[in-house]
Amino acid sequence: MMNRIKLIAVGLAALLTVIVVLQNTETVETKLLFFSLSMPRAALLFGAMAIGFTTGVLVANRLSSRGDSEATSTTDT
Repeated sequence: MMNRIKLIAVGLAALLTVIVVLQNTETVETKLLFFSLSMPRAALLFGAMAIGFTTGVLVANRLSSRGDSEATSTTDT
């Protein structure tokens, strides 16, 4: 039952993300340090979300692997 709720929540979040990205298609100019580039706002939003998602997954994996190694080291002694 809990897996079904998580699946529905992830599906709704993905649908909401797609709707927000597709509604923002006008071109914007973005300045990054020494250069600027023009791109659709949808691409900028999608890139920011992809970077945030990837960072979250990497941090979660790092924390869970650290927790696993600490759990095994305390049970080994």
